[in-house]
Amino acid sequence: MRLYNGGLIITGIVVFLALATFPFYYNIGKANAKPDIKLEPAIKMSEERYGKKQCVEPKEWIRREHMVLLNHWRDAVVRDENRGYLSTDTGTRFNMSLQNECMQCHSSKKNFCDQCHNYMAVKPFCWDCHIAPTEKEEARS
Repeated sequence: MRLYNGGLIITGIVVFLALATFPFYYNIGKANAKPDIKLEPAIKMSEERYGKKQCVEPKEWIRREHMVLLNHWRDAVVRDENRGYLSTDTGTRFNMSLQNECMQCHSSKKNFCDQCHNYMAVKPFCWDCHIAPTEKEEARS
């Protein structure tokens, strides 16, 4: 059995594989730097509001599940008119509000939210409905 145009077919396959795998080879060793999140202002605000360092849930859980929590809050507030959230680890009651609860401690959207979301290449739709907080200009020397 003879392969007609075998050279062209093999060349086409090689060119296709080279183009299909180019993005992977091009980006080897070019990973984004892990964001350096400053939690100190949030910890200070939390201590002022609740008398202790705390968030609505433990830090590791929040980092992993905050998007699920915020979606649950949205549905509970909008559909069920439920505005209270009871923390599972401390039993503290929190207001289910992105702007009036979360953003009170995590006040810098640019330094807190955007760093992680850019690193993870996600575009949350929180600010489609909520007013994005304005960043305060820091005094420069």
